[in-house]
Amino acid sequence: MKKKIGLYFGTFNPIHIGHLVIANHMVEFSELDEVWLVVTPHNPFKKKKSLLEDYHRLEMVFRATENYFNLKPSNIEFNLPQPNYTVNTLAHLEEKYPEKDFALLIGEDNLKTFHKWKNHEVILERHPIYVYPRITNKSPKTELYEHEKIKKIDAPIMEISSSFIRKAIKEGKNIEPLLSEKVWQYIDEMNFYK
Repeated sequence: MKKKIGLYFGTFNPIHIGHLVIANHMVEFSELDEVWLVVTPHNPFKKKKSLLEDYHRLEMVFRATENYFNLKPSNIEFNLPQPNYTVNTLAHLEEKYPEKDFALLIGEDNLKTFHKWKNHEVILERHPIYVYPRITNKSPKTELYEHEKIKKIDAPIMEISSSFIRKAIKEGKNIEPLLSEKVWQYIDEMNFYK
């Protein structure tokens, strides 16, 4: 039987406990065997001072997940042409790992705009989408909610954001509890976000 892999895309700038709680919940309380945390590369056409280099963000994901057997860091998008689209990443993964089945993990807020994603029909046709709840999700539900490939997972609602963490670090606040210990040590050592 093929292993079921959930793909959790993000800049992870930085990865925090909210990301880990959701990824771990998806592995433990759905039929997924693993979750790969796919670090989205820096878009070369966008100037984002606050976005750390790809390898630093990958290193933080590696450190955050090393004690979780079923959570894996992934740099699969680093070598794909930019700007990249999820549909292309999925096609690449299917070709590279024919022995695995891939699913997407997205927040409820992203489901509302999913119809705007490039070739979203192809994604829906070929891959299940696991949706986790968000408090910020106030607008009415779209017809996609009832689609057979959409699997709503009753995961804990995590309203921690990486931008909040970056801002707090810059302001000299202690946000250590929001990060895994090894990620906090790396940010501190490297003097990031100050």
